Amino acid sequence: MDFASLAAQLNAGAILPEVLVTVTLLGVLTIDLVGGRSTSRWTPYLGIAGLLGALGALYYQWGQANPTAFLGEFNADPLSIVFRGLVVIAAAVTIAMSIRYVEQTGTSLGEFIPILLTATLGGMFLSGADELVSLYVALETLSIASYLLTGYMKGDPRSNEAALKYLLIGAASSAVFLYGASLLYGLSGGETRLAAIGAALSTLTPQTASGAVIALVFVAAGIAFKISAVPFHQWTPDVYEGSPTPITAFLSVGSKAAGFALATRVLVVVFPSVLEQWHFLFAALAVLSMVLGNVVALTQTSMKRLLAYSSIGQAGFVILGLVAGTAEGYASMVFYLIVYLFMNLGAFTAVVLFSLRTGTDQISEYAGLYQKDPLLTLGLSLCLLSLGGIPPMAGFFGKLYLFWAGWQAGLYGLVLLGLVTSVVSIYYYVRVVKMMVVKEPQEMSEAVKNYPPVTWSLPGLRALQVGLVVMVLVTSLGGILSNPLFRLANSSITQTPLFQAVPPSIANSRL
Repeated sequence: MDFASLAAQLNAGAILPEVLVTVTLLGVLTIDLVGGRSTSRWTPYLGIAGLLGALGALYYQWGQANPTAFLGEFNADPLSIVFRGLVVIAAAVTIAMSIRYVEQTGTSLGEFIPILLTATLGGMFLSGADELVSLYVALETLSIASYLLTGYMKGDPRSNEAALKYLLIGAASSAVFLYGASLLYGLSGGETRLAAIGAALSTLTPQTASGAVIALVFVAAGIAFKISAVPFHQWTPDVYEGSPTPITAFLSVGSKAAGFALATRVLVVVFPSVLEQWHFLFAALAVLSMVLGNVVALTQTSMKRLLAYSSIGQAGFVILGLVAGTAEGYASMVFYLIVYLFMNLGAFTAVVLFSLRTGTDQISEYAGLYQKDPLLTLGLSLCLLSLGGIPPMAGFFGKLYLFWAGWQAGLYGLVLLGLVTSVVSIYYYVRVVKMMVVKEPQEMSEAVKNYPPVTWSLPGLRALQVGLVVMVLVTSLGGILSNPLFRLANSSITQTPLFQAVPPSIANSRL
């Protein structure tokens, strides 16, 4: 093989966005090493600039003729581009959220941002990995960096406890996933490419097909942990509550998007021979997640724990699109993840602003907030109402497309359950809005009574406030103008070769 043909097969340009993130990571480390804390205040802006550059590179990659790279180990197809874009945007907003938050705790941004960029790299590679070894390395890169970020506030016992729980449960789930991957390697005769494994499994005899089902169970357990699906959700409430709030936001959006990218690619490519089994398995995960996530959220007193259980319930809604098994189902899943990115990051941005000014995230402490900070109240209210699916917000159209795709696929039971649990979720979202808006002046919480004057003078707060405005605008206008976003989601499915051979949905079992 000559150099030109080898270079063509490596196609290093497919990972240009990841290269830009890596260069940014090294640049931040160098600045922090050379200049110390005196120059660390510039590192967030360098990090955001590098991520915006990576986003531009992803836009440039759209529609490229040869999306595969490194001898088929990485795929830069449209689906990968959209998911990598979600991870990049989540990381950029997280950095903006972290500027004032990290400074206020007295820790270093020069260490925080490189770890976050490492997690971003892991999520990006996970979104496009097309081979078992590269997939597992990307998964562990994302996971290990997430453990470090969770325990970044070393002086906070809750952060230490959350990191330890996350590490222990994450290590167990990683071992389970790796065991499933090893079974796939053995059943396929030593193949590591996902497409080759799927082809090998399709030729198994009925006597040996049970091995594929066992591998599916182990792999699905690892995926369910990453997307916080019940019953693999135990880590989520404690980790979300104990982690620094910007990291909680990243885990709820960036890490979850990478997890669904992993689920989509592995399930569709590797397990078409056991299609009915994985549809049934994930339908059960969707039922459990929608019910438990939304019901338990009703009793929460902390905003971060409420959003944690909300995230579990939202994962159940997204799984509905995956289980539909049709092009419309996959497109609605991608669309919902896009709008979920903005409405959930907007909610967490508001929580960060409130906690920076009051030092608490208890729901009861939001009482009467409208009278002291109307902008924050409006922003948080709109994001929560969108999460609940209130029209004409983006979340309403996201759920509408998901339920429509599920209904078209014959998932009548799942769609009806989704509608019921959506109504349940509206109650606990509206409860927070009512707490902020309806309370009389004499019913203000102590935190709101001592609320400091709203200012735009501090750079960290300015970035947070601008970020909140952007998130709210997209959440509001993304519903009314949802067609461009849905066209993007639909194109990511129809232009990806992976879905051109998607088998017909088997959802007519009326789950």
